Amino acid sequence: MTDSTDNVWKRDEIDSPCVKVCVIHSESRLCTGCLRTIDEIGAWSRMTPEARRAVMAELPARAGQITRRRGGRAARLSKDN
Repeated sequence: MTDSTDNVWKRDEIDSPCVKVCVIHSESRLCTGCLRTIDEIGAWSRMTPEARRAVMAELPARAGQITRRRGGRAARLSKDN
């Protein structure tokens, strides 16, 4: 069974790198799922194919800008004890 909103992600005219993991990294300000900026995400449907291709070409280089969080909640709790 597919969610009806999945049709939005399958439209032919939108060649989006979105992987439905929409979390903005606090330091890099990039989406951790697709590596686009908030401005790029918001403008994506209005971008020309050339502008989309330019963003897509930059995405692989952006992966190094996102650092993984270390520890999370479990580390904070153990640190307090």
